[in-house]
Amino acid sequence: MELSYKLEKFEGPLDLLLHLIEKNKVNIYDIPIAEITDQYMEYVRQMDEENLDVVSEFLVMAATLLDIKARMLLPKEVNEEGEEEDPRAELVMRLLEYKKYRLMSEELKDMESGADRVFYKDPTIPPAVKEYAEPVDLDKLLDGVTLTKLQKIFESVMKRQQDKIDPVRSTFGTIKKDPVSLEDKITSVLGYARKHRKFSFRQMLEKQNDKTEVVVTFLALLELMKVGKIHLTQEHLFDDMCIESLEPEGEEEDIAIDVTTAQ
Repeated sequence: MELSYKLEKFEGPLDLLLHLIEKNKVNIYDIPIAEITDQYMEYVRQMDEENLDVVSEFLVMAATLLDIKARMLLPKEVNEEGEEEDPRAELVMRLLEYKKYRLMSEELKDMESGADRVFYKDPTIPPAVKEYAEPVDLDKLLDGVTLTKLQKIFESVMKRQQDKIDPVRSTFGTIKKDPVSLEDKITSVLGYARKHRKFSFRQMLEKQNDKTEVVVTFLALLELMKVGKIHLTQEHLFDDMCIESLEPEGEEEDIAIDVTTAQ
């Protein structure tokens, strides 16, 4: 008997995460990252791969969730003020921002639906009255104005402009989709292992550009270890990992890995 799945459509990875949080009735400020990550990955595995742009966005979020899940298992990091940092804080901030704009869009949609039943009368002001403007008396307008008063007015206007800037949101960066392919990274890591034969995990990470690329590199290592191309050893907890290629020199073979099954 053939099984079929009916998947809900989500506008993006943040939309899917909000759906999972609301479905599980959990506090958005205290997300059970392991449970939510497992459910998120289950959805991603069932996605249609034809639209690569959409799938890549969900895979980048999957890598972010796996990174947070891994950091939750490590000792808590402490900031300069001596406070423990929550690895989920940045994700929670993005979810709250997305939820606010989603609610605003729903309100605008309701207003648009109601506007279909409203009619407005065009203004009937005569053109001559509409175009009339009172003449400006420059002498009266500039009466008593000095350079000191102009300077104070200028400073007041500049201060109002500065007060409008949100000190928190002004530090936000732009969220961009990073062009990191797990399949390409697997090929790159395999080539690195064939060239160096034996090396450390930290040594290979020195060539990565950002956090997302580090996460995808770690996923690529797990996939290569799973198919028996490399071997990982670690003497003590939190020590650097030693990586060794298991392919005999001169007997290199291409591999085919289904990246949709990578977690």
